[in-house]
Amino acid sequence: MSGHSKWHNIRVKKSKVDAQKGKMFTKVSKEIFLAARRGGGDPAANFSLKNAILRAREVNMPADNIKRVIEKATGGGDGANFEEITYEGYGPHGVAIMVDAATDNRNRTAADMRHLFSKYGGNLGESGCVGWMFKKQGIISLALDAIDEERLLELALTAGADDVRQSEEAWEVVTPPEAYFSVLEAMEAAKLRSESSELTMVPDTVVTLGGAEARAVLKLMEMLEDHDDVQNVYANFDIPADVLESLTI
Repeated sequence: MSGHSKWHNIRVKKSKVDAQKGKMFTKVSKEIFLAARRGGGDPAANFSLKNAILRAREVNMPADNIKRVIEKATGGGDGANFEEITYEGYGPHGVAIMVDAATDNRNRTAADMRHLFSKYGGNLGESGCVGWMFKKQGIISLALDAIDEERLLELALTAGADDVRQSEEAWEVVTPPEAYFSVLEAMEAAKLRSESSELTMVPDTVVTLGGAEARAVLKLMEMLEDHDDVQNVYANFDIPADVLESLTI
């Protein structure tokens, strides 16, 4: 879990900055569009759309914007012809990386991914080369002072969560994908507001990085995240807290 947590916490902070620039709106708009086109415009019946709308709200996307994207995706017009692709490879120091992309030009995006991996010390691999190291889970983060551990455990496990863990900064509620929304709803019913929540790919094992190693890996992660076609980036690294604090990210 620590490998997920470190990058997740960095990305949450980065997302807030990107949202101010409008960049995060572009990413979540594309996610909403794809989910609605794939499974319809009713979030109650479309799990992926419900999750995409939740992410949009976390970056304060206006409801009118969300509605327009859904209408565009389900209105029968031409719209954008996006294709969803997952790229897999290795970053510096053997870190496994998965990249979810949505593109209207597969050849362009593949070339860009190959270039970024190579330029920043990694290599793009074949499909399946690292995917076996990850599993899909829901992660819901709450402030440490929001609730005590015993009460949170009771609430989360009753709602279907797998575990509750304490990171350096927050409680992390871990759920199977199918229980993700029921656990979120239980939190809302208990008047608990999550710091962040997402369905993500969590590594089974992690690679611990030192200062120079961490800097190299984070640089590749940031460059991948900044690519216009990239929706999500997952990796299996861990950075000790003292090392992370010493880095300029």
